[in-house]
Amino acid sequence: SALFTPFQGLLSILRKLKSTPDQEVRILLLGLDNGGKTTLLKQLASEDITHITPTQGFNIKSVQSQGFKLNVWDIGGQRKIRPYWRNYFENTDVLIYVIDSADRKRFEETGQELAELLDEEKLSGVPVLVFANKQDLLTAAPASEIAEGLNLHTIRDRVWQIQSCSALTGEGVQDGMNWVCKSVNAKRK
Repeated sequence: SALFTPFQGLLSILRKLKSTPDQEVRILLLGLDNGGKTTLLKQLASEDITHITPTQGFNIKSVQSQGFKLNVWDIGGQRKIRPYWRNYFENTDVLIYVIDSADRKRFEETGQELAELLDEEKLSGVPVLVFANKQDLLTAAPASEIAEGLNLHTIRDRVWQIQSCSALTGEGVQDGMNWVCKSVNAKRK
C-alpha cells in the first residue's frame, strides 16, 4: 500500500530471522539523552511501547514484540544510577548505540560512555551497532568522521558497524536493523 512505511518492515525482518520462534532476542538501545532513541523506538514498535519507571528514578522503556525485547534508556549524566544498569546487561544479544551526529560538543562524552559500555564484562563480545543519527540535519558529521572520533577501528573483541541514519525520516534505519539480525544469528550459530 502507499501507506507502507520503512518501519513496518523492521520487526517483520527481525521476526523472520529468528532461528526458533520461542527464542527471545534481547536488544539494548542506549545513548546520551536527546540522541534520538525514543524516536527510533517509536519507529520500531510504535504499537506496544510500555513505560517502566523503576524506583531508582531512571526511565527504562521496554518493548516486547513477538519474541524481541528492546530495553532502552538514556546513559550519561546520572552517574549514581549506573550500578543498576548492569541488571539489564545480562543476556544481551546486540547493543545499539545512538549518537546525535549534529551535536559535536558531546562527541567526547558519547565516546567515553561507549568505551565504558564496551568494557562491561556482561557485554563482552556483544555485537554493537552505532547509529549515527540525525543525518537529515545539515550540521551532522558523517559516519566516517564519527567512527574515527570514537576509535571504532580499534575494537577487536566483537563485530561492530556504524550506520548513518535519520530516525525522523527513517533513512538508514532498515539497513542498520538488517545488520543487527545478521549479527545476532551469526553469534548464535
